[in-house]
Amino acid sequence: MSGRAIVVGSGPNGLAAALRLAEQGMRVTVHEAAPTIGGGMRTSELTLPGVLHDDCSAFHPLGVGSPAFRSFRLEEHGLEWLWPEVGLAHPLDGGGAAVLYRSVDETADALGPDGRAWRRLFAPVVRSIDHLLDDVLAPLLHVPRHPITLAAYGTRALLPATVIASRWRQPEARALFAGSAAHLIGPLTAPLSGAIGIILIAAAHAYGWPVAKGGSQAIADAMAAKLVSLGGEILTNSPVESVRALGTADVVMLDVAPRHAARLLGDRVPPRTQRAYDRFRHGPAAHKVDFAIRGHIPWVNDACRRAGTVHLSGTLEEIVAVERQMADGTMPERPFCLIG
Repeated sequence: MSGRAIVVGSGPNGLAAALRLAEQGMRVTVHEAAPTIGGGMRTSELTLPGVLHDDCSAFHPLGVGSPAFRSFRLEEHGLEWLWPEVGLAHPLDGGGAAVLYRSVDETADALGPDGRAWRRLFAPVVRSIDHLLDDVLAPLLHVPRHPITLAAYGTRALLPATVIASRWRQPEARALFAGSAAHLIGPLTAPLSGAIGIILIAAAHAYGWPVAKGGSQAIADAMAAKLVSLGGEILTNSPVESVRALGTADVVMLDVAPRHAARLLGDRVPPRTQRAYDRFRHGPAAHKVDFAIRGHIPWVNDACRRAGTVHLSGTLEEIVAVERQMADGTMPERPFCLIG
């Protein structure tokens, strides 16, 4: 393949698309309206000079396990992963905590009477995780490469998170699963809401719960370095007002929100498509607060002091109660949060 390709937007999807096109021999130009690349992978000095905070994404079990990212070999372009001693901890009232270790067996052993059910759910998924991610992270419409593995996962993933969590009786296992499933940022009572909890925890068991050294920006920088090595270029401070203004290109890809895409495409798409883009509704928002802390947070539980990520929410029932409060338009008394 040869020719010219233009990508608008330098988020993870835009950069991944640019790399795939460049690997096929196309001359790729990426336009980014902001001064820095990365989208949700940006890292900034948000509080004090020299203190780095991830603007959005922070931990990356699926980044390590992604077939695309592994094929890019970003470690050859400066990316270094760091694994904490404990991947994830979820403190509970009374000083206890639910702990997600890299090992399925170690995690199950710590969950006491719920350990057997934990092992029965996650051990098979972890064993087939490489084949599973080939399909789960592929385009939505595709011929499955591993249909039996995907079907086995799908029978569980179709269930609401609340139904999946009903297999556990103790608060530790239920909270550990709820804290991971809540990354869906949607109702945990809805069908398919259990899928993200299963895949995140399975990936954490298989690949760990790592962060990128230097912040998530390091992932974007490594992708950019790889793109440049393939002859591509990235233009920052380069907003695009219309696809027509880009000139002639064999491929144009947009890594932007649907309504922005509608404005860029103008009359180059049918009116029906324009209306669909304009009517697109985003999901619930997430709020984020950054702190610069001297020393360590004095967690009561030792596992929380050793964890790279700490989830603060409560039991599955408490999270569902928060969702109902938000649906009613009231502020929840106990919001879900994540501390990296």
